[in-house]
Amino acid sequence: MAIAGLVVAVALREVLASFGMRLDFATFFPVILVISLLAGAPAGAFTAVSAIVIVWWAFMPPAFEFSQLSKADIDSFQLFLLVVSVLIWFSHLCRVIARMKRPRPV
Repeated sequence: MAIAGLVVAVALREVLASFGMRLDFATFFPVILVISLLAGAPAGAFTAVSAIVIVWWAFMPPAFEFSQLSKADIDSFQLFLLVVSVLIWFSHLCRVIARMKRPRPV
């Protein structure tokens, strides 16, 4: 499920790039939220770390190779990790609340 979400996010990122929009992480936020809600926090964390590797390798110049990161790139990675950490934590809390509200068999 996480890999399918990553494929969708990368495809959407490519479509936006074809229109001239450089939104490195924008398509990954909803995918990480949905994956975290449906599959749990570990799947969301895997998706977040994979998104960083994909963006670094495929979308930051030079494309399709790992290069030295600038301070601005490191800052954008850190901000992305901060935001998705909150998203994953929120989805975990939603899953816990849903489990608590579910009737238990007697």
